[in-house]
Amino acid sequence: MRLTEIRVAGFGGQGVIMCASVIGRAASIVENGYATMCQNFGPEARGGACSAQLILSPEPVLYPYITNPDVMVLMSQEAYGKFAKGIRPGGTLLVEQDLVRVEGLPVENVKVFAIPATRIAEDLGKRMVSNIVMTGFFGAVTGLMERESLRQAVEDSVPASFAELNRKAFDAGYEYGLKHLQSGALELGEEDPVAISE
Repeated sequence: MRLTEIRVAGFGGQGVIMCASVIGRAASIVENGYATMCQNFGPEARGGACSAQLILSPEPVLYPYITNPDVMVLMSQEAYGKFAKGIRPGGTLLVEQDLVRVEGLPVENVKVFAIPATRIAEDLGKRMVSNIVMTGFFGAVTGLMERESLRQAVEDSVPASFAELNRKAFDAGYEYGLKHLQSGALELGEEDPVAISE
């Protein structure tokens, strides 16, 4: 594991904080690294802006706030508008394909990957697991930790009655990510600014 700054953002009800928490748990508890997480959300119960800052490191983290994220997971257009310009040049941007249009980002060489996480979750029977679909996608695309580490962190983070559904959601996102890697990411500045993979 290398030192990596990550931002996960979307709106309340998408499971943004859970997504970041699972990634941090996989890195720290399962793989014995270090992780810090800070979260921010509006006063609304659902629908308001929501984000989490996550730092993964092989050594203790001395400062818990991110400066230039290496990876961003953005699940709403509002989150894209607010945070995307802060990604590190050469970074990796993961978006919810049906909710985010990637355009006008003044950052060089950003690798963009998109997944219809909500649709995949709905096909599995529960829209609420779109965050776990995205977590699987994150794992496949970034390669920051072992697949089984993330999968274990998912299982440890959800009620036992929902474990099987969440395992399926994670695997669906991971497999989609592997397929997406084969087709490659779009670099911003190409003719079509949105990475679509079907």
